[in-house]
Amino acid sequence: MKIQKPFVSLLTVACFFAFVGCKQETASTTPTPTVETDDHGHERAEDEEGHDHTVAGHGHGAGPHDGTIADWGGGKYHVEFTVDHDKTQATVYVLGADEKSPVPIDAESIDLSISDPVMQVTLKAAPQDSDPAGKASRFVGNHEKLGVVQEYAGTMTGVIDGTPYSGDFAEEAHGHE
Repeated sequence: MKIQKPFVSLLTVACFFAFVGCKQETASTTPTPTVETDDHGHERAEDEEGHDHTVAGHGHGAGPHDGTIADWGGGKYHVEFTVDHDKTQATVYVLGADEKSPVPIDAESIDLSISDPVMQVTLKAAPQDSDPAGKASRFVGNHEKLGVVQEYAGTMTGVIDGTPYSGDFAEEAHGHE
């Protein structure tokens, strides 16, 4: 049985448009994040995996120690920056993908770089009571410029199991101190 060329061409074109149409339909059915407002009036969204994030440039929002969260490794880890101005001390907590659970790492220090005022601080391991021997989920360091009461922005860097991680953060005023 012989199929005519116009029929084959028409069938090919129809299959092509059906294939393209299916791809577009799949892309358009991606669920939109649920948006809510947190205690400070920031919009928060939950992505497909259930991760809670602030929207419109607000980063991840406050961490379990009321600090500022940064992402390490595409969400595999998170780090939380906190500062005690009276002690001129910064503390960074290493957290899991849930942005809440401490993740003890085998590192002696992590680095903190602040952009204004410009400073570099090496944060030394300060294990929490629940951290196993030889690992820490909390890192602490001092610098006289941390006594300045302001919102800080910068980068936290460290190494976990031989892999370097880096995450940018920016504190935001909440009107409560």
